[in-house]
Amino acid sequence: MKMNRSVALSIAVSFGAFATACWNYTSNDADAGGSKSGSGSSSGGSGSSSGSGGGSGSSSSSGGTNACAGSSSSSGGGSSGGSSSGGSGVCDILAAAGNPCVAAHSTVRALYSSYNGPLYQVKNSTTGTTQDIGLISAGGYVKAADQDAFCTGPCTITTIYDQSANANDLTPTPAGGGNKPTPDNPVNAADLKISIGGNEAYGVFIKQGMGYRKVFGKGTATGDDPETEYMVTTPNHLVDGCCFDYGNAETTMADNGEGAMEAVYFGGGVVWGTGSPGGHNNGPWVMADLENGVYAGWDSVNQTDLNIASNTPLKFNYITAMLVGDVSCQNNGKGRFALYGGDATTAGPLITEYDGIRPEINGYNPMKKQGSIILGTGGDNTDTDGGQWFEGVMATGAASLATCNAVQANIVAAGYGQ
Repeated sequence: MKMNRSVALSIAVSFGAFATACWNYTSNDADAGGSKSGSGSSSGGSGSSSGSGGGSGSSSSSGGTNACAGSSSSSGGGSSGGSSSGGSGVCDILAAAGNPCVAAHSTVRALYSSYNGPLYQVKNSTTGTTQDIGLISAGGYVKAADQDAFCTGPCTITTIYDQSANANDLTPTPAGGGNKPTPDNPVNAADLKISIGGNEAYGVFIKQGMGYRKVFGKGTATGDDPETEYMVTTPNHLVDGCCFDYGNAETTMADNGEGAMEAVYFGGGVVWGTGSPGGHNNGPWVMADLENGVYAGWDSVNQTDLNIASNTPLKFNYITAMLVGDVSCQNNGKGRFALYGGDATTAGPLITEYDGIRPEINGYNPMKKQGSIILGTGGDNTDTDGGQWFEGVMATGAASLATCNAVQANIVAAGYGQ
């Protein structure tokens, strides 16, 4: 992501084929790859549930619909309902609601109740050998003792495995990024030791120059396709460079312009947008990196992305940061995205930080997502950021608020910090 920002204040919205039906779902099936033993999968029926949200520039919106032909504002229900049945894992919950995971990454726990494969791979910097780190039991927590035994010297995390069947494994970003032609470094495996559910675990401590990517994601949203993303993070050791992201980015690893990416971000907004009370040092906020802009929302009255009143800073010990990217025909053709956040350790609903129209700047409506998957970098591989990460998911469709709250309840039940 470049450090310049567009200041165009008008948006050209073209509906074309959307006049009758708002979207046709097409997945990015490039780089299909295989699936490893233990990959999770789950399917389930759809339900319906409506949530509510608000924020500067938002219209009445009850998130969760993937199509809006013939409607003038978004409405809840459809294939993204709020069912929380179908299994005990995050991805089981999402699949039962009609939002199956297309990528599921964690170094601390299984995200499917049936998953029993490796979570990540470490490399011993002294011997050059590698070892996969798996679970204590299927659907459970990481067996961190295996890392402790193997890493008698310094180790790095060389792969974060995708628990879905899509093999969207994350590895250090290769050379060739538009803003950084050299490869990114892997994180040090022992830098972020935590407890979760009474077990020892290690998170991913991103520092400047570090980052991961799946260049060509399988099943990930492309174009204006809707998607849901979240990550569990902390407010600790954030470096407000570009960009502490997890989610959808360019397959070119270059800045392809506004709307070419859609990733959940946590931090101070770098040089772009801010939440309340404004000022980049007054976060951190859950935001959306949409390329050439990190947005806490959009204020349509003042035509700005600064000081979005509904988006308040989050400073809990562990934080759920969630982004729902809906389709362009929502909100009378102005599109929709929603940002949710919450305490990952305390029961209760997510905070609706923003739920409203897309930025009214040329390029964001419709979106032009490409389907690469990033962690800890911008879309063009800018990696001057820092932050702490433990798990994240990318799922199909715009999940309802009820579904997002069911995911949050699962995260809380995992016992971060316990």
